[in-house]
Amino acid sequence: MQIPSVKRSLFLFTFLVSGFVFAQDKPLGGETVIVVKPYTPSVNDAFKIKETPNVNDSVNLEKKPVKYSIFSVPVASTFTPSKGRATQVEKAKRVKLFNNYATLGFGTYSNVLAEFYSNFEVNRSDNFGVFLTHNSSQGGIEDVRLKDSFYNTELNLNYNSRNRKSSWNTEVGLEHRLFNWYGLPEAISIPDDVVRQIDPAQNYFSAFAGGELELYDSFFERASVGYRFMGDSYSSAEHHFQTDATFEVNIAGELITTTITGDIVNGNMGRIYPNTAHDEDYGFFNAGINPSLLILRDDLTLDLGVALFYSLNTENSKNSIYLYPRVTASYRLGGEYFIPYAGLEGDLKQNTYYQLSKENPFVSPTLDIQPTDMPYNTYLGAKGKLSNSIAYNLRGSYKKEFNRSLFYKNPYAAEEGENYAYENSFGNIFADLSTLSIFGELNVDVNRNFRLGMNAAYFSYSVDGQAEAWNLPDFKATILADYQITEKWYAGANVFFVGERKDFGSFPSSSTQFTPRVVTLDSYVDLNANLGYRFNDQLSIFARGNNLLGKNYEKWQDFPVQGIQVLAGATYKFDW
Repeated sequence: MQIPSVKRSLFLFTFLVSGFVFAQDKPLGGETVIVVKPYTPSVNDAFKIKETPNVNDSVNLEKKPVKYSIFSVPVASTFTPSKGRATQVEKAKRVKLFNNYATLGFGTYSNVLAEFYSNFEVNRSDNFGVFLTHNSSQGGIEDVRLKDSFYNTELNLNYNSRNRKSSWNTEVGLEHRLFNWYGLPEAISIPDDVVRQIDPAQNYFSAFAGGELELYDSFFERASVGYRFMGDSYSSAEHHFQTDATFEVNIAGELITTTITGDIVNGNMGRIYPNTAHDEDYGFFNAGINPSLLILRDDLTLDLGVALFYSLNTENSKNSIYLYPRVTASYRLGGEYFIPYAGLEGDLKQNTYYQLSKENPFVSPTLDIQPTDMPYNTYLGAKGKLSNSIAYNLRGSYKKEFNRSLFYKNPYAAEEGENYAYENSFGNIFADLSTLSIFGELNVDVNRNFRLGMNAAYFSYSVDGQAEAWNLPDFKATILADYQITEKWYAGANVFFVGERKDFGSFPSSSTQFTPRVVTLDSYVDLNANLGYRFNDQLSIFARGNNLLGKNYEKWQDFPVQGIQVLAGATYKFDW
């Protein structure tokens, strides 16, 4: 049965009205209704101002047209501006570097000078080098009765490598030196037939091998190791081994450095000089550690350290412990112009046959080898600049040394029949020595082409156990000068002054007896100069003059040096 549409509408209306009335009978509660609706912005039309508004004015003035023309008149002028040009900066000519060079020179007294160096680039970080040098003379000093020739030849091979984190190098070397004991005493008359039987030649043979490692970004900073063998014509032999390592640690902004060292020497002197009390064999083991703290405060630099050494005499099993101060300080009181500094340092120095023969090549193969104990060397000085081109350094020091090695002339002992026993060689003796010294230095850079340097030192000695500080000068001075005359010409000169020295000698009291005596060696001046000319970047020639004052002074007693010496040669640089 279908309900008519009118009745159906009436029914729905009645239902809605009744529902509304029923709902109004119940009070509304406190409810919060949140209506969420998307935001739909709109832009209203903008009111634009007209660019040309209408002017409603009762007075209107008519604009009159303006007519004009340009009349050009030429102006006479005699000024002509010059074109601008940039100022040229003076540039130094780039010097071409070569990997190899060779030098050869000849001079008076049949002197020969030869040098050769070659560098091979293995790759971008590795290089191999060869260095050979030779210096010799056939002698010919006036009034010398024995042969006085000498030569010195050295060969060195090295290999080095460098990268971003480290670098290392190794080297091996050979050395041969020949010297003659030609310094016969003037006070003793030796027959010619005896002199003819003397063979004064002494040969020194040496071989060296070593290496060094350096790390850039590590607390282990560097380490080195080296070994040297030394021998001579009289069966002397010496083995010397050295090593050290340095560690650096930065704690709270302060740098702490620790260096560990090891030094071992073992040898045998081929002979014992008459009336000496030391043994032929010698051996020492020295180990040390040196921690230090570096303090940097503005203009103050302070290095506080201490060194501890353990020394063992391996021949008689005697050992000792040494403790030394290592303190240095400096303060920039006047910037670069005045820097006072001071220090208190000690050290244990191991003497060797090789080192002593370098200082005095006329020693006999009978030396006494011991370490030197220096408990302190205290100094106070100031350095800085007087101007941008003048630098100075002044220092006073007082040093104490126990077992300091001093050279002295060996006494006459011809009855031994040794070639060095005719008072024509040197031995060494150990003594306790105190030294007061004053030192001054001045360096002048007049310009980039001329440099001048001067220094002088005065010494005062106090010796325990000996009458004098044998063969130590009371004054020394040096002047050095280099001058680039032109782009191709260059020159240089140096002057050395050495004050008086005391030595030990013998004076014949009878035909067979000799009395000890003290000999004073005169001071001397040694003037040297050189002159050179560069043809190009590769070829240059040079001339050198030594001992130009011509004095046959004695650096060592009864050993006069060669007079005026002139040597000329050439140097050639090249690449393979």
